Amino acid sequence: MREESQMDSEVSCQREWFKSRGSDVPLWHRQNLSIEETAAYTGIGRDTIYKLIKQDDCNFTLRVGKRTMIKRKRFEEYLEKLYSI
Repeated sequence: MREESQMDSEVSCQREWFKSRGSDVPLWHRQNLSIEETAAYTGIGRDTIYKLIKQDDCNFTLRVGKRTMIKRKRFEEYLEKLYSI
């Protein structure tokens, strides 16, 4: 119970941080998200997202130079098919 509360608090802090960045486009309307934005959007931890990226069936990443972006719609579709992470 305490871990859930702590995670909810962390996600809330991340959402507030992204709001404070002044972006006009909400996360759920963006085509591509950073790892941090994906974590805030989904509530999935960054470490877990990195593990998902390394899997063979990963088709939801986009490399921009050294930066890895997540294709939001494909990631949502991927998550819909999963039973557990």
